[in-house]
Amino acid sequence: MKVKEINERERPREKVLRYGIEQCSNRDLLAIILRSGVKGQSVLELADQVLSMQQNLAMLTQLTYEELIQIRGIKKAKAIGLLACFELSKRISCESVAPTFRIDNPACLTDWLNKKIGFMDQEHFIVVFLGTKNQILKDKTIFIGSLDRTIVHPREIYKEAVKLNASKIICVHNHPSGDVTPSPNDITATQAISEAGRTVGIPLLDHLIVGNNAYLSFREQGLLPQIE
Repeated sequence: MKVKEINERERPREKVLRYGIEQCSNRDLLAIILRSGVKGQSVLELADQVLSMQQNLAMLTQLTYEELIQIRGIKKAKAIGLLACFELSKRISCESVAPTFRIDNPACLTDWLNKKIGFMDQEHFIVVFLGTKNQILKDKTIFIGSLDRTIVHPREIYKEAVKLNASKIICVHNHPSGDVTPSPNDITATQAISEAGRTVGIPLLDHLIVGNNAYLSFREQGLLPQIE
């Protein structure tokens, strides 16, 4: 179905001009990005197919190139265009909640971190390095993969901490399942990092597990020793 065959009031671009972009549905916005449908299928129906691939918009951003090109009507150019929009939306979302203040409570990081890695389908291990006043000096992805297979070595973490002259660190990793309950290996790895921190004088302030907008704090759960 060609665009001209769609009722004029239903054409996404016409809706933008008539009512404003804010009044457009998710379907309309996606159709504008896709630009055109294919023979026998309107751009709105193509947008419906993309939307049906995930349960919600947040999860839509996790679609891969390989998954997108499986949809009839989406080839290289459309798939790359969608991926670019998804990535840009993730970066805007992360930037909008990125903490620029002093960390008085590690839990205040969770909104930012959930947007950053909470919906990823692979585990990411991030360390947030803090200064003497608990201000963020830097955050760095140390490891990508499952802690069930490989334990993050404290040496890599504290090598960076010493280089930055950090005063404390916060470790964070995601659980793609959304279940933020720590595994035995999560606990073992955290204990090793905490012990190394006491040795070098850069304590582990907290270890956070995030996933699907949920979080768990090791410190809140009493799984870390008190910092002297």
